[in-house]
Amino acid sequence: MKVRVISLVLVLAMLLAACTTTGTTTQPTGNETITFGVLAPLTGTNAEYGKGFQVATQMAADEINAAGGVAGRQIKLIVMDSKGDPKESSDLARQLVENQEVMAIIGDFTSSASMADVPIIDEAKITLLSPTASNPDYAGMSDYAFSVMGRQSDEGPFFSTYILGKYMQAKKVGIIYINSDWGLSSFKAVTDQMKVDGIELVAEANYVAGETDFTSVITKVKAANPDTVLILDQGAVAQVVNQIRTSGWTDVRLATLGPGASQQLIDLTKENSEGLITSTPFFFNEDDAPAMAFKKTFTEKAGFEPTVHPVVAYDALYLLVEAIKKIEGPITREAIAKQLATTEYTGLAGPIKFQPAGDVSRKYVIGQVKDGKWVLAAGYDYSTTP
Repeated sequence: MKVRVISLVLVLAMLLAACTTTGTTTQPTGNETITFGVLAPLTGTNAEYGKGFQVATQMAADEINAAGGVAGRQIKLIVMDSKGDPKESSDLARQLVENQEVMAIIGDFTSSASMADVPIIDEAKITLLSPTASNPDYAGMSDYAFSVMGRQSDEGPFFSTYILGKYMQAKKVGIIYINSDWGLSSFKAVTDQMKVDGIELVAEANYVAGETDFTSVITKVKAANPDTVLILDQGAVAQVVNQIRTSGWTDVRLATLGPGASQQLIDLTKENSEGLITSTPFFFNEDDAPAMAFKKTFTEKAGFEPTVHPVVAYDALYLLVEAIKKIEGPITREAIAKQLATTEYTGLAGPIKFQPAGDVSRKYVIGQVKDGKWVLAAGYDYSTTP
């Protein structure tokens, strides 16, 4: 009986220790790998971007491993399909933080999913590095939440002033947007600046994630007779564009904030997207050899061309590795987050230097569909020249 009591006490002590040291989890001694979780929508309307995360992070891991790994260890990725759903993402985030081998998490794709994960990663004291969450409230929610894409509070004003205003000379704008944390923050950032710029918002309509019939929102916006329609979303942009054009509304100009220069968008819309305008913090340049090499390899592995989204996912993994290299002492979850906050790195998409909140400021270019291809309509200097 005494032996059984002692055994029970030991078991309870071990369980208590495990529960109270989650935040300082160290990669197990003797383990030859260092493990990162990746949360991404591999299925659903944002599957293009989730697949991009999966391929790009594995590309980075393969390159780093081939070069000797990090801290003498090979990188291992655990990729999980969040479906772009905040609840699904938070359930998977909990699974990852409970896996003591996982030292940091890359993801999720949407701001809503990433924000749903924050309470979980904050409690576990583990890094959540989103390549793409751009809601300005996200990174400031926790010392362990980071993003490298840029903030909607920067891109929204740029879109109003330099795309709708300077480039398109828009006077009356209708906005169709997804009703999500990202969509709402994007809508506010753009429309607040439109007021400053003197651009009239004549109509706005939103829809929920997963919606496929946009007849009612298109009809509402069309009735206001805007000269330009701005679509704020990622995965559903192609459907909205197609339904606008097939409804017979062929003379209105179209712009979109969200999908970047997506080749899949053109493939899905064909001539319907001709003239479509977007903003992006990164555009593939034929003179940028590393970026073009990435594009070639990514396209071979993914079966489609990359947008900015897999590029920043690729950069995110390299950024984590750069932070780990600078850690003095044990590699713990908390040590990674602390070092990451002050680590600077220049990736394919440009320099990364975190602001106090844990996100970065980006500059933007303008892309446009011409003759069925994305072309660079205006470069980074467009916002600084008369």
